Amino acid sequence: MFTATLMAPPGRLETSAVVALYGAWGGSQLDWLSAGEAAEFALQVLPENQWQVWADLQKLQIDLVVQVSEGRRKKLLLADMDSTMIEQECIDELADVAGVGDRVKAITARAMNGELDFNGALIERVGLLKDLDVGVIDTVLADRITLMPGAAALVSTMKANGAYAALVSGGFTAFTVAVSAQLRFDENRANTLIVKGGKLTGAVGEPILGRAAKVQALEEITNKLGISTQDVMAVGDGANDLGMLKIAGTGAALHAKPAVAAECSVRINFCDLSALLFIQGYPRATFV
Repeated sequence: MFTATLMAPPGRLETSAVVALYGAWGGSQLDWLSAGEAAEFALQVLPENQWQVWADLQKLQIDLVVQVSEGRRKKLLLADMDSTMIEQECIDELADVAGVGDRVKAITARAMNGELDFNGALIERVGLLKDLDVGVIDTVLADRITLMPGAAALVSTMKANGAYAALVSGGFTAFTVAVSAQLRFDENRANTLIVKGGKLTGAVGEPILGRAAKVQALEEITNKLGISTQDVMAVGDGANDLGMLKIAGTGAALHAKPAVAAECSVRINFCDLSALLFIQGYPRATFV
């Protein structure tokens, strides 16, 4: 059995679109998870025209996910931080304060789209932050960093239903510690900015946590919990997330760069992180 889930920003999912696809695909057990926002139905076979329908629904700003029904509720949430659990790229915000925002943002965009080596791009960007007062980090956290809509509900609801939550970022511990505490992740992993005399040295601690390290985190945490990779919900937006997204039972590309989304079967382009609860079958009324 398969489950098709249709989702749109609140109030934007028309009943007619859901019913039309339900009929065309011969669905059963139609269920509204949130009125005007998310609905799902069961399928006996995987539709051959899944991606054509997906493309057509994109024009209506509707996200569509089709997946195997069994095991879709996951036991581990493995999440990227920048532009995933928060709305910003932390290094871009620091660079903006340091007066090198445009240079760093351009490198970040190319690195997240897979055009540059992640490690090299990170070292180059951090180098541009040399001599920045470390106190700027707290200022950026307080004034510039905002949670992605749906982030708190995603973590809280999965944890309330027995899941473990890990924040695994190619960013910096100076930010993941704070975001992890705010959202109540069980653990967080990220890179370390080197500080000396109250200022950033322009160096990042080794080894750098990049694509391979995210895969390693997935393997280590699943082994620790005694679960399989099929029990994992991974979410990210950049090229350095692709390793974990491809291995996880559900790898969700959230508002991802085109080159990243193209390699993922779960693509969330219009909805917020609530979509990751809907595709697990959680009605909005059960969100924590």
